[in-house]
Amino acid sequence: MSSNPQYLSGNEIRNIFLDFFAQRKHQILPSASLVPEDPTVLLTIAGMLPFKPIFLGQRTPEFKRATTSQKCIRTNDIENVGRTKRHHTFFEMLGNFSFGDYFKEQAIAWGWEISTQVFGFSPQNLVVSVFEDDDEAFGIWRDQIGVPIARIKRLGEDDNFWVSGPTGPCGPCSEIYYDFHPERGDENIDLEDDSRFIEFYNLVFMQYNRDASGNLTPLQNKNIDTGMGLERMAQILQKVPNNYETDLIFPIIQTAAQIAGVDYHKSDEKTKVSLKVIGDHVRSVVHMIADEIRASNVGRGYVLRRLIRRVVRHGRLIGISGEFTTQVAETAIALSESAYPNVRQREAAIKAELQREESNFLRTLDRGEKLLEEIIQEVKQQRNTQINGESAFTLYDTYGFPLELTQEIAEENHLTVDEAGFDAEMQKQVERAKAAHETIDLTVQGSLDKLAENIQATEFLGYTQPATTAKVEAILVEGVSQEEAEAGTQVQIVLDKTPFYAESGGQIGDRGYISGDGILVRVEDMKKESDFFVHFGRIERGTLRVGDYVTAQIDPACRRRAQANHTATHLLQAALKKIVDDGISQAGSLVSFDRLRFDFNCPRALTAEEVQQVEEQVNTWIAEAHAAKVEVLPLAEAKARGAVAMFGEKYGEEVRVIDFPSVSMELCGGTHVSNTAEIGVFKIISEAGVASGVRRIEAVSGPAILDYLNLRDKVVKDLSDRFKVKPEELPDRITSLQSELRNSQKELETLKVQLAIAKSDSLLQTAQTIGDSKIIVAQLEDVDPESLKTAAERLLQKIGNGAVVLGSVPEAGKVSIVAAFSQEVNKKGLQAGKFVGAIAKICGGGGGGRPNLAQAGGRDASKLPEALEQAESELKSALG
Repeated sequence: MSSNPQYLSGNEIRNIFLDFFAQRKHQILPSASLVPEDPTVLLTIAGMLPFKPIFLGQRTPEFKRATTSQKCIRTNDIENVGRTKRHHTFFEMLGNFSFGDYFKEQAIAWGWEISTQVFGFSPQNLVVSVFEDDDEAFGIWRDQIGVPIARIKRLGEDDNFWVSGPTGPCGPCSEIYYDFHPERGDENIDLEDDSRFIEFYNLVFMQYNRDASGNLTPLQNKNIDTGMGLERMAQILQKVPNNYETDLIFPIIQTAAQIAGVDYHKSDEKTKVSLKVIGDHVRSVVHMIADEIRASNVGRGYVLRRLIRRVVRHGRLIGISGEFTTQVAETAIALSESAYPNVRQREAAIKAELQREESNFLRTLDRGEKLLEEIIQEVKQQRNTQINGESAFTLYDTYGFPLELTQEIAEENHLTVDEAGFDAEMQKQVERAKAAHETIDLTVQGSLDKLAENIQATEFLGYTQPATTAKVEAILVEGVSQEEAEAGTQVQIVLDKTPFYAESGGQIGDRGYISGDGILVRVEDMKKESDFFVHFGRIERGTLRVGDYVTAQIDPACRRRAQANHTATHLLQAALKKIVDDGISQAGSLVSFDRLRFDFNCPRALTAEEVQQVEEQVNTWIAEAHAAKVEVLPLAEAKARGAVAMFGEKYGEEVRVIDFPSVSMELCGGTHVSNTAEIGVFKIISEAGVASGVRRIEAVSGPAILDYLNLRDKVVKDLSDRFKVKPEELPDRITSLQSELRNSQKELETLKVQLAIAKSDSLLQTAQTIGDSKIIVAQLEDVDPESLKTAAERLLQKIGNGAVVLGSVPEAGKVSIVAAFSQEVNKKGLQAGKFVGAIAKICGGGGGGRPNLAQAGGRDASKLPEALEQAESELKSALG
């Protein structure tokens, strides 16, 4: 290896690092998915995250030493992306790991060797830091490596004590910095000076586990976790001024610049920032979609949508008017495919998701930007410095503007956004759809972390045994470990073995009982935390103690229902691929005892005929009585045979394959029927869209079909009795009633308008002459918004040149205000839309419309007289 490489590409740096540690008996492992197994973390944020169960002692490592190049996503400081030299949302962390093998001395020695002898850094260009209390690491750097004391800096906990989160493995660390200006000497070295220093290698000496209370306990084995930032190494070795101009990112920037018709190097700083944001974010979204993350309004899907929208908006800022994200994504895919082949394999899905999200956002961006521009101008005219929460929420709710985007544009205009007001508006809205992901009791997880070194992983016997004798390993009450618990207590129980299936892969956990000598526990739910199966339930009688031997028995009826629905889900996916589109892939699922839900990626709604064909195909396979073939195979072999992977699942080297030959083959850890005939029958209840490009089918199968039919039969009988017709006559009877209702509604609307006109005509005599105009400001009782609008237009026609403002309280908690202005009034600077919107705020509302006619609403009816009085006063002032 050259002692002074002239130039190394990003790919070469990655390979050199991995080869260096492979030669030192480290197993090269592939990058884990950006969707982590750890439920406490939304995305994979660090190279060590996939190894957290090993560091906690919850999982036995296959290798004592490992090395990886791990994809990571962090968005906590997204506002710095493009503005600093080295902030990213997506980055690669090169790492070497020791699981109870070597420790500080060897880790430090190899860190120095690869930095100086392999990558050719001069020792004069390197400075190291250690935790302030870590005398051992200080001594190794000074005495064994020979680093001058002046170039070893002791730093506090904020800088040199590494944690993976509020809880989990942690320990002191030592960092290696590159010094771009060693000629400035060793006096008063400030590692915060990023114009001189860049940290490129972090060595974490993992010695402790931190619990939810902040207590540190020594890990059973001392471990090493290191991280070398690939982008930072590329900046140093390629001698460019920032990470963005390395070969890892700059080709993406150049693609965006060509589309925009600009030259990056000749551009102003604002344009460069936008190009850097595009370069960084496109890497993120390509890898996120490749790891099967879909854009949505919740969780990691929201992170993806936010990043895509930032890419689109920064494209607009540099002059790109049309769709462009798929073009820059192609460059990002080409840059990454040698190290991460899945980005090329998922190319079609990546481009489809980007095109769909970009197209949807562009449709609303123009309208939203225009409205935001008006809001900003109004705020500035009023000499305010803050956009109110209501306006920010309207942008979010109506135009799809994330709060962060409004804040970003506001900041560009030297304004802030009332975030508290935005949150208040959000709370007033009807509860939004909940995120489609599991919720995990992190208190339980934290307690299990503490117990992990003292109890063994749970042995699952549920594929073959409905009951077993087991030992109580742990009892938790409200997440706190207890030695015993009495009748009436809600508990979480860990056994050494169990027949209970824990919620996973969309299938809910088993129900059943744990019983013993005088003890009965009703198990109501099952979760899997790391390698422990947690039985959630209530002690019905007796006192349960740690160490007791008990019988764990699942509810066989519930299991049969879940098995039928889970197998039906597999058949459903196979039918969709066969009948609708072979490219359909799963986007989520739910398998419960009474129904099943299957979300899948599809850009269009299914036709009624397709839904019928899918249902018939599933029932055909059920009737054909296909026997299940269950095998445990190496992952590569299973994929080679064509097994379909389940959404969101993590797989080891060996996987469980559920195969119904010639019908369906999937990787799945769930429970299934042994023959499709056991399902009995399958019925689709609904097919609908749940998100952009995502459809949902809800269905029932097996024993749940009887529940579904009984409910339907009860409803039909009830309707037949009420309408006094036969069941087959119900559709005609309902159609007739609907027609009658529509006619009655039309008559009612006509009467309402006539009544409003009659009431309003009496207001003509109240018209006031102000200058050369007339005004009418009045409240009409119990008039609906549409009739109020008709009345205002009619009055304006009769008075000619003037203004009419009418208010009403059509129902409790609802205020309606209408303003109608003549052209002459408009010419005097009054616009109905802005006028009525400002007046409605007095009633706790808002609104707007055209200059000549506008409508607004409010919630506080008690303020309507005050609002109308204000309207009259302002009209007199403006027109007089």
